[in-house]
Order: sequence, then C-alpha cells, then structure tokens
Amino acid sequence: MTSAGNYLKKHTEALVKDVGLEAACALTGKSKATLGRYYSTAEEHADRYMPVDAVAQIEAAASYPHVTSALAELKGIALSYDAARNRPPAQGGVNSDVVALSQRFAMLMAEYSDAIGDGIITITEAKRLLRETLELQQVLIIMKLHLEQEAT
Repeated sequence: MTSAGNYLKKHTEALVKDVGLEAACALTGKSKATLGRYYSTAEEHADRYMPVDAVAQIEAAASYPHVTSALAELKGIALSYDAARNRPPAQGGVNSDVVALSQRFAMLMAEYSDAIGDGIITITEAKRLLRETLELQQVLIIMKLHLEQEAT
C-alpha cells in the first residue's frame, strides 16, 4: 500500500472513531465490517476506501473533517477548519490569543521533549503530539478571526 493510501486509511479510522462506530453505521447505512474494511491496512483491503458520500455524511457529525483534511494535505493544500464560527466568539482579543498561542506552543514543545527523550517517538507519543498540534492550530484560527475582526 502506498504511503498516501496508508495516510488516508488512518484518517478514515480517526473519522469513524470521532463519531463512534455505531453512529457511523447509522449515518451511512453501512455495516461495522464494511466501515472496518475502509480503514483496514490488511493487504486484502488495500484498494478499499470509503466513498465520498459516506465521508461527507460522517464528517457532518464529526468534530473535525479528518478525511477532507488528509486529502488536502496530500495535495499540499492548507485548509482552515473553522469550528469557531459555529460557536460564540472567544473572549479577549489578539493579546490574549498571543498568550494562549505561546502557552500551547510550550505544551507542544514539552510533549516533544518527553517524546524524543529516548530517541524514539512511539505511536502514542505521536498521537499526543498530533493532539497538541491540532490544539495549537485552533488557537491560530481563533487569533486569525480576531485579527479579521480588527481589520474590518
């Protein structure tokens, strides 16, 4: 399987786990086994990927568009996911965003320091780093929204 295929399968799994397997089955009308095949890295399922309509149905209920984001990253496109637009704006402004940004970055660097301490970044450590990176990205998006507000 190609690295791109493996990458898509991992993000498909993250998407299904985000909403829960039962909910993903209900949303798509597909069985647990079928959904499992879409993210299985086993050789016999290497050419199976979730159909785009199923991705759209699950991503509508998910906290993050995992597969859409993965596809964009594979093509070198940067998406700006804006969950913040669906909830009340964060209090504060750019100054508080800068503080939050520096705190999040410090947390990311602390996780990295812990992870690289033994010279190997395990899967669990990589997942923690990914979570911190996503949190940092969210702070940047909120900061961007505040800057856009100030620019108008």
